[in-house]
Amino acid sequence: MTNFYDFEAISLQGKNVKMSDYSGKAVLVVNTASKCGLTPQYEGLEALYKEYKDQGLEILGFPCNQFGAQEPGSADEIGEFCQINYGVSFKMFEKIDVNGANTHPIFKFLKEEKGGILGDDIKWNFTKFLVGKDGNVIKRYAPTTVPADLKDDVEKALQK
Repeated sequence: MTNFYDFEAISLQGKNVKMSDYSGKAVLVVNTASKCGLTPQYEGLEALYKEYKDQGLEILGFPCNQFGAQEPGSADEIGEFCQINYGVSFKMFEKIDVNGANTHPIFKFLKEEKGGILGDDIKWNFTKFLVGKDGNVIKRYAPTTVPADLKDDVEKALQK
């Protein structure tokens, strides 16, 4: 059976990262954008990461330009934006597609495991998926769900 740890992705720095590197940790996967009304969620995501990283939480950001062309920048521009504006220290990956023919395999898997309301496609930037320490997807969150509202679920995932 496939789980989250069977996949790989390319970091913003161009390095191949195996999701198995996060085995035994709770992982929050988020499709992000720099020019979106929800972009300030970077601040909440960073706060969540700082609060729980020492307990085993990882947050993985996947920039996506499929919603209103709200992530037009290059890898360097995205990284600089996240660092300067929000002090992002969690792992960011190269820009990907989360829907359509070129959907990244990680998001294909996440959507198959936890479909959305009104279909499985990602509806907008900042859709979030919580993956348990065992690599199985625990829950999917709407783009408008603010990171602070994930604390209870994150704590439960870290205790399992």
